[in-house]
Amino acid sequence: MKQRSMAGLLALIFTVAPGSHLLASDGIIKLGISTSKSGSFANVGASTKNGAELAKQELNSGGGLQIGGKTYSMELVYVDNGSDRSTASTAALTLISQQQVMAIVGPQSSDRAIAVGEVADSFKTPMITPWSTSPLTTLNKQYVFRMPVLYDIQALATTKFAAKEWKATKAAVLYDEISPYPTGMAKSFKKVFEGVNGPGSVVVFETFRTKDVDFSKQLQTIINSGADFIYTPQHYEEVPLIVHQARKMGWKKPITGSNSWSGGDLMGKCGDECKGLYFTGNFAAGGVEGKAKAFVDSYQKTYSTLPDEVAALTYDAVQLIGQSLKNTGGLSGNLVEDRTKLKDQIAATKKFEGVTGNLSYQGTGDPAKCTVLIKIDEKGVFTNHDKVCP
Repeated sequence: MKQRSMAGLLALIFTVAPGSHLLASDGIIKLGISTSKSGSFANVGASTKNGAELAKQELNSGGGLQIGGKTYSMELVYVDNGSDRSTASTAALTLISQQQVMAIVGPQSSDRAIAVGEVADSFKTPMITPWSTSPLTTLNKQYVFRMPVLYDIQALATTKFAAKEWKATKAAVLYDEISPYPTGMAKSFKKVFEGVNGPGSVVVFETFRTKDVDFSKQLQTIINSGADFIYTPQHYEEVPLIVHQARKMGWKKPITGSNSWSGGDLMGKCGDECKGLYFTGNFAAGGVEGKAKAFVDSYQKTYSTLPDEVAALTYDAVQLIGQSLKNTGGLSGNLVEDRTKLKDQIAATKKFEGVTGNLSYQGTGDPAKCTVLIKIDEKGVFTNHDKVCP
């Protein structure tokens, strides 16, 4: 059975019957956090929790959330999606029907976010994914929102940067054809780059499969192609392997990627070979000012490490939900009704000032916001280099 059909069936089974009242806990607002405590995204899960907890502490400080003249405290309920889409969907049902959360933050990966988005939308429960960029995550879903910039904005930013910095007119792409995020990002980059530089300017469009570790065949094709740079929108597990093997095979030209580089322990695995590289994203801890600087300082003081993009986007997602709850003007206590009120206020967001930049929604769950060009400096710190806005 297709995921949407399954989600619809489960919704019919579990949705509160007409005329009944599903009441939220008095004075407490539960927020579900779907994260990866295990599996390939465990490091991303740690950043998710750090960002969410810091936002919760700030929202609860000073007596709690003031909503319509009443004081509430926010409680976070965590579920482990196991870096698996089926587990993520089951865990989302637990949050919605058993834990009775007001909204869900997460999952981070598009693979899980697409599946959970189907469930959340069927149950009319607001969901904000801090990191998923696949268009399918929010497509035709009134209750599902995202925090990061979409594929095409990142692709255009990379295309312009490559032309300016490297005088590049030919690109090579290397990506995982099984995973939704790299596949979508790679195809979007190809479309945008060739739209600017002409058909065939992506001279190589090479693929591999999840868990592959030897990229020598694809890299040799790229080396022989005359490409000006390699674009690989992969995660922290594959990027170090690709960079190391490319350098070992004699590739001296640029290697770049997308916001997937930001999550996990990229520098711990890549080391000096990744220093000096650039990629697009939503947030970098280096070179920030104002509200973002205050966040970086607070995060570093609390956790003794710099925040990554996942932590910053998760922090913003929780803060946005807090602000949207205040904007409802008051909650009825009927969870079904209040979830819809919250959804309406999230959708109405204009110029929300987050640590990852200003954000507005314009009729869909996809935000209008800028993308950041990030440089990995000589100390291995992700640093703001430039900004490109739609």
